[in-house]
Amino acid sequence: METLFLKLGGSLITDKTKVERVRHDVLLRLVEEIAQARRENPALRLVLGQGSGSFGHVAAAKHGTRHGVTDAAGWRGFAEVSDAAARLNRMVVAELLLAGVPAVSLSPSASVGCVDGRIQTIAVQPVQAALAAGLVPVVYGDVAFDSVRGGTIVSTEEVMMALVAEIRPSWLLLAGETTGVYDLKEQVIPLITQANYADIEAALGGSRGTDVTGGMASKVQSMLALVEQFPQLSIRIFSGLEPGNLAQTLLNPAEANGTLLRAN
Repeated sequence: METLFLKLGGSLITDKTKVERVRHDVLLRLVEEIAQARRENPALRLVLGQGSGSFGHVAAAKHGTRHGVTDAAGWRGFAEVSDAAARLNRMVVAELLLAGVPAVSLSPSASVGCVDGRIQTIAVQPVQAALAAGLVPVVYGDVAFDSVRGGTIVSTEEVMMALVAEIRPSWLLLAGETTGVYDLKEQVIPLITQANYADIEAALGGSRGTDVTGGMASKVQSMLALVEQFPQLSIRIFSGLEPGNLAQTLLNPAEANGTLLRAN
C-alpha cells in the first residue's frame, strides 16, 4: 500500500523568532486538514513528522547540543532540549487526537543511534506496527545519543530520511511557510533535479529564525541525494499557510502546488 510521509515545518507551526510560541490557529487548521484527507481517503497511510521550531531549536542553540555533549552541564542541556522538543510534540499529538486522527508519538531519542552526527540505526518496527494498526505515527526533531559526540540533535528530515529505506514511501511532503523553493526572482521553481540544481543553487538561502539543522540549501541537497538513492520517491515542498493546500496535497500530491524534487 502507498505510504506518504508528511513533515509540518517548525517555522509553520511555531513562531521561530520567539521562544516556545505555538501558532495555534495554523496548527489547528493543519490538523483538521489531515483529518479531512483521512476521511476522504480512508486508505491513506501517513507517517507524520513535525519540526521542533522555537521549542527544540532555541534550547539546542543555547546549549550547542548539535555539536556534542561532553560534561554535566552539556548533559543537563541535552535533557532540556529533549523536554522542549517533546513538549511541542505532545501539543501536536493532542490536537490530532481531538480532531479524530489516531496519532501516536514515537520519540527518536529512544529509537535512533548516531555516529558523529549521522543516524546509523533507527527502530523501524514500531513505525511499521503503527501503520499496520491504522495509526498515524508522529516523529519529530529530537536529541539522540552519539557514539562519537556523546549526544547530538537529529532533525525531523533526518529521521524521516532514515525511515525511507524500510518504509519506502512514494511521497515525502514538506509543508512550510513558503509556497515552494524560490529562484532569484522570488518565483517558485516548479521542478528541481540534479540536472538543474547548479542553475538554482545561488537562489537558496538559509532559514528564518533559529535553526540548528541547516537552512533551505542543505535541505534541498539532502533531498536530491535521497531521491537519487530511492527513485520511487518524489518530494514536494509547499505552503502550509494557504488554507486547504495541505488536504489537497495529501489527496493528490502529483498535481499539487509547490516545488517537486525527483530523480533525473
